[in-house]
Amino acid sequence: MNQIIEFVVTVILISASGVMAPGPLFTANIAYGLRGGGKAGIKMAVGHTIVELPLVILLGVGVFSFKIFPEFRTLISILGAIILFVFAGIQIKTTLQMKKITFSPKHNAVLAGITLSALNPFFIIWWLSVGFKLISDAMLIWAFAGIVIVFLLHIWMDFVWLYSIAYLSSKSSKIISNRNYKILMIGLSLMLVYFGISFISDVI
Repeated sequence: MNQIIEFVVTVILISASGVMAPGPLFTANIAYGLRGGGKAGIKMAVGHTIVELPLVILLGVGVFSFKIFPEFRTLISILGAIILFVFAGIQIKTTLQMKKITFSPKHNAVLAGITLSALNPFFIIWWLSVGFKLISDAMLIWAFAGIVIVFLLHIWMDFVWLYSIAYLSSKSSKIISNRNYKILMIGLSLMLVYFGISFISDVI
């Protein structure tokens, strides 16, 4: 029993390092939260889950291996950087054309969650290293059920974290001026550009 409790605590504490780490998903979540509040955060988490669940299952059954990782990482890094540049460009263009703070349903937070997760090499690295160790340990205790247990212990934190950040972002949008809102959005977009550059420099 003590072993199980210790493992649960370990997964939660280690997962926090991945869930709360600043990155493209976190930055985009703030931007979507400014428009859509906590619901946008939930949608981002759903999109993130759509990518994360298959990845965890594949790691558990041993489909991914470190032998193919270098090439896979390079491809993901380049594609991820391109997506971030495009996303940031669209975001800046939309912001500059905006005459007042609006909440547009045209922005698909679920799709953003999927894209910014699947094409984030640091997210993949985390699961192929730290996450893989957690899955392996869980499978020693619960066999294949350990895959599900690790995922459940981890994923709830994504939902709580992304919802909370998006909700707090929506509250701040009600007290900032239109000018400051535009500055904030452009700043967030430039952060995405920075992450894109870091993706490429990491594999050069």
